[in-house]
Amino acid sequence: MKSKVLLLALATTALALTSKAQVSFGLRAGVNLQNVNGKFPTGDDLKNDLKAGFHAGVNVEVPIAPQFYIQPGVLFSSKGAKGENDFSKKEIKLSLSYVEVPINLLFKPALGPGKLLLGFGPYVAYAIGGSAKTGDKDTDIEFEKDVTSAQYSTGYVSGTYYYKRLDVGGNLLFGYEFAKKISLQLNAQLGMAKINAELNDYSDDKGKAKNTGFGLSVGYRF
Repeated sequence: MKSKVLLLALATTALALTSKAQVSFGLRAGVNLQNVNGKFPTGDDLKNDLKAGFHAGVNVEVPIAPQFYIQPGVLFSSKGAKGENDFSKKEIKLSLSYVEVPINLLFKPALGPGKLLLGFGPYVAYAIGGSAKTGDKDTDIEFEKDVTSAQYSTGYVSGTYYYKRLDVGGNLLFGYEFAKKISLQLNAQLGMAKINAELNDYSDDKGKAKNTGFGLSVGYRF
C-alpha cells in the first residue's frame, strides 16, 4: 500500500508540472499540534499529549473540472508528541522532522469576494531527523524498521527511541482564499502507517504508533 501511495504521489506531481492547464503555484506555512497515538508492545495505551510544531512548503494547483483541482505539494513538517517515560517518570518531548508530499483533491466554489477551500487526500512523508528529550537528556532518534526486544527495553530505559522513516496517511482541509490570493486553512491529519520500529523477536508485539494532529496555516498563490 505504501509503495502504491508513493507512486501515486510521484505520478500526480509529474502530471501537475507538465500539464498545459492554468497551473498556479503557492506557498504555505503554519503551526502544527501533533501527537503520536497507539499502544506499547504490551498492548497498553500510549498516553501522550499534543506537541507544537510547524510546517512550510510549496504546492501547485491543477484544474481538472469547474471548481475542482488537484493540489500536490512538498512540505517540511515537524511532528512529535509529549509524554512520560514510565521507567524514569521524566517528561519526554519527541520531535520528528519530515519531508512530506500531500496530494489533495480541492473543491473551490466562489464564496463572497473569495473562494471556499474544501479538500482531502493522501500524504507520504519521510523522516529526515528526530530527537527525544527525556528530562534534561537529549538523544537522537534511531531510525530502524525493526529491533530486538533487548534493544527496545535498553533504549527505553536510557532514553533512546526507535522509529521507522516512512509515514503514510490522510489529510482533510477547510479554509478560505481571499480575493488577493491570501488564504487561511485548517487541516487535520490521520496517520495510517505504524511508525514505531517493530520487535523482530516477539511474536505477540502489539506495539503501534501513528502520527495524528491538526494545524493552522497561511498561504499565498501566484
